[in-house]
Amino acid sequence: KKGGKLLFCGNGGSAADAQHLSAEYLVRLRPQVNRVPLPALTLAQDTSTLTACGNDYSFDDIFLRSLQALGKNNDVLICISTSGNSKNILKVLKEAKKKKIFSIGFLGNNGGKAKNLCDKALIVKSNITAGIQECHIFLGHFILEMVENKIIKN
Repeated sequence: KKGGKLLFCGNGGSAADAQHLSAEYLVRLRPQVNRVPLPALTLAQDTSTLTACGNDYSFDDIFLRSLQALGKNNDVLICISTSGNSKNILKVLKEAKKKKIFSIGFLGNNGGKAKNLCDKALIVKSNITAGIQECHIFLGHFILEMVENKIIKN
């Protein structure tokens, strides 16, 4: 409603989940729901950007650099992390605070260090990575379904 966009990030399987959810905001979640595309992208943009940043700066900065370039005040950052302790996730959350970008953590285990850096932490209290990731995708789908329902009503 405020004109911002969703920015997703995660590592490994969580990076795939970030891409998955971003695509569903841009296109749609449910085949029977035709709606306007919602602005969303993943901060793990492409192999060229990732490898250049990892080589020239640090792997810890891959999300930070993208957020610095693309993040604006009305955006929402969604970090997906099964541990909540990845250095690149912690750095991007700290930058989001500096830029006054609202952050949501889809986290696992006990939330790790990220739980205290997120504006809203959604923690799957499990140490089974596959189960955590399944819950993260469920959360992403559930939230998007609620967003679509609001758009349809308006």
